[in-house]
Amino acid sequence: MDSRLNRFVAAWTPKINHVLKTDIEPDTDQRRLFEAMSYSVNAGGKRLRPLLTLATLTVFRQTITDSKLKAACALELMHTYSLIHDDLPAMDDDDLRRGKPTNHKVYGAGMATLAGDGLQALAFQWVVDNELAAQTRCQLSLALAKAAGPHGMASGQADDIQFEGTRLRLAELQKLDRNKTGALISYAVQAGLIMAGVAEKDQQPLLDFARNFGAAFQIYDDILDVVGDEKAIGKPVHQDSGKNTYPNLLGLAGAYDALKKTVDRAKDALKTADQTLQVDTSLLEDFCSYFVIKDEKHNGKTTR
Repeated sequence: MDSRLNRFVAAWTPKINHVLKTDIEPDTDQRRLFEAMSYSVNAGGKRLRPLLTLATLTVFRQTITDSKLKAACALELMHTYSLIHDDLPAMDDDDLRRGKPTNHKVYGAGMATLAGDGLQALAFQWVVDNELAAQTRCQLSLALAKAAGPHGMASGQADDIQFEGTRLRLAELQKLDRNKTGALISYAVQAGLIMAGVAEKDQQPLLDFARNFGAAFQIYDDILDVVGDEKAIGKPVHQDSGKNTYPNLLGLAGAYDALKKTVDRAKDALKTADQTLQVDTSLLEDFCSYFVIKDEKHNGKTTR
């Protein structure tokens, strides 16, 4: 990981974690529900999504106020809600998440469902219950609803369930991933653009970056299920046999090739943003160092 990004992550992750550890309880009046919500939110994680929002604000030289920080952290609540529900027996029925027992294994399926419900609602509360301008809060709420709802993440989850056991074509897999994983990652950058006051007509290059970064994130997750280590990534591996993933559709070498091309498109979008918006997007480019890309065709050569 780039040293500049390391410094950024080291500076902001503790602040994100502080909000997530201290600000849920005041908005929750049922102790067991609070414990279940906090259990998954504070179980660890890279905090990638709020970090992307804060990085976007940094690109536009915005002062990150408490209200902007909390609005950014709202996305981590929404993301965690999706993980809790994704792990439920009715969905993927997973036992391990971030190296710990999944929420329903600790609190039961009913309370875990309610913990997810509570986090989803609280995410919208945090987006609007702050000192941001009213128009900004409205824009954030609408964008988050679209990203998480039936035209975004929920749609992708529905495709994942409906087409399990059915081999999708590449375009269909891309749509599934764009919604299931990419929608909230795209919103992370969009939220930064909204809070930075970037005109909608000027947002497209950075939204193109976010879309490709989100696609790369899912391809890489698919690859890690094949080559990753359970302790290192905090969840079971080799769980995707028979599922619609890039390695299953294209083979491991094809998945790595798709990853490299997608990351390259993300970087090209940032170059366009540099030129058209006259900003330095190198901090966002540094996030691409998350992906370790092996060239399976050339003796496992690794690039970033």
